[in-house]
Amino acid sequence: MSWTGKFQRWFPVVGWHQELVRFDMQLLENPEISSVEYQRGTLAGFEVREYLLAKWNRKCAYCDTSGAGPAGVPLNIDHINPRAKGGSDRVSNLTLACIPCNRRKGAQDVRVFLAVDTTRLDRVLRQAKRPLEDAAAVNSTRRALQEALAGTGLPVATGSGGLTKFNRTTNGLPKSHTLDALTVGTVAGVAFCPAQVHVARSTGRGKYQRTGTDKFGFPTRIFTSKKTHFGFATGDLVTATVPAGKFAGTHTGRVAVRARGRFVITTVAGKVEASHKTCVLSQRADGWQHTRQPEASKA
Repeated sequence: MSWTGKFQRWFPVVGWHQELVRFDMQLLENPEISSVEYQRGTLAGFEVREYLLAKWNRKCAYCDTSGAGPAGVPLNIDHINPRAKGGSDRVSNLTLACIPCNRRKGAQDVRVFLAVDTTRLDRVLRQAKRPLEDAAAVNSTRRALQEALAGTGLPVATGSGGLTKFNRTTNGLPKSHTLDALTVGTVAGVAFCPAQVHVARSTGRGKYQRTGTDKFGFPTRIFTSKKTHFGFATGDLVTATVPAGKFAGTHTGRVAVRARGRFVITTVAGKVEASHKTCVLSQRADGWQHTRQPEASKA
C-alpha cells in the first residue's frame, strides 16, 4: 500500500487491477477439487494449467527439465495414476511432464515408471498432495489488500492467475512478470508493451549490528558507526564515471560507502569500485534499490 501511495503521487492513477490467485485458494479449501470445476466457460484449461505450473515450479516432475524462459521445453499435463488404470482428473492426480517423459511413461502407473528412482517417486507423491507453499499467507492477505485498495476510492478490478494468462495469450504477449502485470484483471486489449521496466528491490535501511561474523558466529570485522562518508550514505543511488583502470566507464547503482573513500557500487551488471570523487548523487537511500532494465521478453 505504500507503493500505491507513491503511484498516486507520481501518476494519474484511475483504478487498480489485482490478481487474487484463486486457483490455489480453491485447492486449500477443498484439496480434492475436480479439475472440471476449473475448466468451465471462457477460461477452460487455463486455471488448472496455471495452477500446475506454479505447483510444480514449471519443471517436468520426472526429469526436472524446465519449461520456463525462451529456452524452456513444452510441458504436458500428465496423470500420475493414468486414466487407463482408473486415475481421475482431479488436480491431486495431475502433474507436469516434458514430451519425452510423457511418452516413456505412457499408461504406466507412476510407481512402475519410477520404480528404479524411489527418491523421485516419493517426492512426486508428496508434492501431488501438497498445495502451493504460502497459500495460507496469500489467503490472509489478498482480501485485506483488496479492501485497502478499495479504500483509496478508486475502482478495483480483480482476476485469477488463469485469467491473467488468458489475457496475455489472447493479446499474443510472451511470458514475463511485467507483461503478466499488464494483463491482470479485466483487459479490453493491449496497445503496446514497454521496452524498459523500472525495478524496485527492497534493501532495508541498514542494521544496528556493528560487528560482522563468520558462519560460526565469531567476529571478523567491525562496521563503522558513522553512516555518512564524503556526503554519501550506503544505499544512495549514484552514478560514477571512472576515467581509467579495471572499472573504467560510467556505472549507476546502489553505493556502499567506505571511510577510506573507495566505494563499492552494485549495478545491474555486478559490483564495481570507484572513488567518492567520481560519484554523483542521483537519489538518497529510501530502503529500495532502483534500476531500469530491458523488458524481459525483449532482452
